[in-house]
Amino acid sequence: MHALTFDRFGPAGVLRWTERADPVPGPGQVLVRMHSVGLNFADVYRRNGTYHLSGTAPWTLGYEGAGVVETAIAGDTLFPAGTRVGFADMPYANAELVSVDRDRLIPLPDDIGFDTAAAVLLQGLTAQYLVSDSFMVRPDDVAVVHAAAGGVGLLLVQMLKTLGAVVLGIASSEAKRDAVIAAGADVAVGYDDWVAAARDLSGGHGADVVYDSVGRTLSDSLAAARIGGTVVFYGMAAGDPDPVDPRLLMDRSLTLTGGDLWNVLTGAEARRERATALFEQIRLGNLKPHIAARFPLRDGAQAHAFLESRASIGKVLLTL
Repeated sequence: MHALTFDRFGPAGVLRWTERADPVPGPGQVLVRMHSVGLNFADVYRRNGTYHLSGTAPWTLGYEGAGVVETAIAGDTLFPAGTRVGFADMPYANAELVSVDRDRLIPLPDDIGFDTAAAVLLQGLTAQYLVSDSFMVRPDDVAVVHAAAGGVGLLLVQMLKTLGAVVLGIASSEAKRDAVIAAGADVAVGYDDWVAAARDLSGGHGADVVYDSVGRTLSDSLAAARIGGTVVFYGMAAGDPDPVDPRLLMDRSLTLTGGDLWNVLTGAEARRERATALFEQIRLGNLKPHIAARFPLRDGAQAHAFLESRASIGKVLLTL
């Protein structure tokens, strides 16, 4: 088989399309022939050495995607050979063949294509827990979404609107803000005036919930929340946040909570139930994934460069 690999940390150009031995599934694993792979900033951070990588070079990136079961577990009636599947959290996905734990497989309905699955599983399941587990969104809640034109952001905006929230999306360019409005946000602004915009949208009280995936903006997110409001911190794309004085939380009765998808995907049943609900939102038309671009997996270096340019709106896919 072939895989997208790299043997040293560095820019996108370190990625190479190389021939590798076919993976051999271990106990409880199936072999999946990939059709579509999701690209995430975590892949960029691992490639440039910011995130830890286990093992030795050459390394293969990728954690989510969709394809067809090539080699099944003997006697398995749920995932026999030929079954269309997706997964959100299995390494080495940047390859033609991937060994995947059976418990991490998500069966794909006939009306959910490979590209759709690769575009929504990781980030859609993230947006899903943000509106249900981290903060229970209610009609007319004022919600602020950082990085609203990103893969999670556009899905999060749509989910919030489905639940009846009033949404302010923050994005860095006019084109991105247009996409945020198209996704259903009531207001879209840049990073120079968003705190004032949040107060204006809420009648001066502040937002009920602020979803912060940027990190360095956390202090402003706390300032933009109303008394008794909530800030959900689930990423740090721009770097670590400054420390938070707990007296600030006490004085304004604020809630600061963290969010991590792996704390809610607690097993095979949970991930499949949540994925089923996600697919139903797509089926109903409440959720429309926005695919920024598709690149052949062999051209993964170009895809990484495009993602790093910050020009992408929505999800970048690698296809086979």
